[in-house]
Amino acid sequence: MTHKILIVDDEPNIVMSIEFLLKKEGFVTETAGDGDAALEKVRSFVPDLVLLDVMMPKKSGFEVCEVLRSDTASHQPRIIMLTAKGRETEQAKGLALGADAYMLKPFSTKDLVAKIREILAA
Repeated sequence: MTHKILIVDDEPNIVMSIEFLLKKEGFVTETAGDGDAALEKVRSFVPDLVLLDVMMPKKSGFEVCEVLRSDTASHQPRIIMLTAKGRETEQAKGLALGADAYMLKPFSTKDLVAKIREILAA
């Protein structure tokens, strides 16, 4: 089964590189550049996993994660939060809001793919 992944980040270069990598690994991808667009894409694309940047315009990754986890009527994708904010309080907040994992930027593409496969296999 081919997994669908939504990449949510406001940095176009990051989105392009992650999208290229994931397509090469056989995943189907869609992208969103802000929190509001991410919520719309989750409804239309129905991803298995969301790669979610924390600091974005309109809605932060924390807000998007909270909305996704509170909406029990809709699909509940797995969530990996990606951020340059590495303090333990931010990590704890992301996990408390329902993220499945938290990865710090910059990250290795090998580690990212391994984490995605691990989360989707769980």
